[in-house]
Amino acid sequence: MITIGKQKIGPGQKVFIVAEVSGNHNQNLRRAKAIIDAAADAKVDAVKLQTYTPDTITIDSDRPEFIVRTGNSWKGKTLYQLYKEAHTPWAWQKELFAYAKARGLMCFSSPFDVSAVEFLETLGNPIYKVASFEVVDIPLLEAIGKTKKPVIMSRGLASVEEIALAIKTLRKFGTRDIVLLQCVSSYPADPADMHLATIPDIQKRFRVQAGLSDHSLSRDVPVAAVALGATVIEKHLTLKRADGGPDAAFSLEPHEFASLVQSVRLVEKALGKPSYTPEKNEKDMVQFRKSLYVVEDIKRGERFSHNNVRSIRPGHGLSPKEYRFILGKRAKRDLKRATPLSHKDITK
Repeated sequence: MITIGKQKIGPGQKVFIVAEVSGNHNQNLRRAKAIIDAAADAKVDAVKLQTYTPDTITIDSDRPEFIVRTGNSWKGKTLYQLYKEAHTPWAWQKELFAYAKARGLMCFSSPFDVSAVEFLETLGNPIYKVASFEVVDIPLLEAIGKTKKPVIMSRGLASVEEIALAIKTLRKFGTRDIVLLQCVSSYPADPADMHLATIPDIQKRFRVQAGLSDHSLSRDVPVAAVALGATVIEKHLTLKRADGGPDAAFSLEPHEFASLVQSVRLVEKALGKPSYTPEKNEKDMVQFRKSLYVVEDIKRGERFSHNNVRSIRPGHGLSPKEYRFILGKRAKRDLKRATPLSHKDITK
């Protein structure tokens, strides 16, 4: 169980749903706040920022390896150009943390270098997110671990060995609580590539909580993840995909996100816990179970037989499993047709 203030994350708790703001603010502070408003209206638990600058995450170079080759809105830009467009100005972040808190949401961030961790500590960042591509950045993980705060980490391209080293590093330097998110690093992701069966394997293999960071446009994928044991769901939120922006193509709009939250809350209630006891709403259904009833008038002392006792609906009499036991026994009193049989009606 992970406890952050009043928030608890873990099995038996509400799924921790995170709306990722990312670069969907399009360099407009008012729009960033509007995304937080949409997240609050959708009833998520937290919003997440990203803390980097173009200079802390890459360098300004147009060498071929610095040109984005993926086939979405990023294609053809240099990494520096992409992160200049997508980064959240550090000067906004204190204000955004406070704004989210005022809307009843936890706010936290993904740092992308050690200086970002140092900066986020000044803001009281309550939990750290390790982005999927940063799983291999051991110096960054050491700095995060030293804060001793909980960590949510996306798997992405990381191998089993890389994940194991990342977890070992975080724990060595002080992190106790870790949630590892199944994540496919394609934007948008194809649901067919999600391999949600990895979620229970994460729990067993790494002995940590598991969740999902979902870059697909599906609302079914996160719901299925919850059914498989995910305790955290993270998904990108934008005001309108048509407005564009670096992450808009794989982000949900407010009404879609609200629908997702409602579905997750319904499924987590439906999952419940192992139970073989009838629910309150089932108790009237006993009418449709079978039990042993008198189907012909029986006099006191008369024997019970196939002719005067049957297993029929409703279920207010003795269980049908006692049918063979009562055959041949004598009635202790007169019994009218349609009387449910009970032990007190049988002469011992």
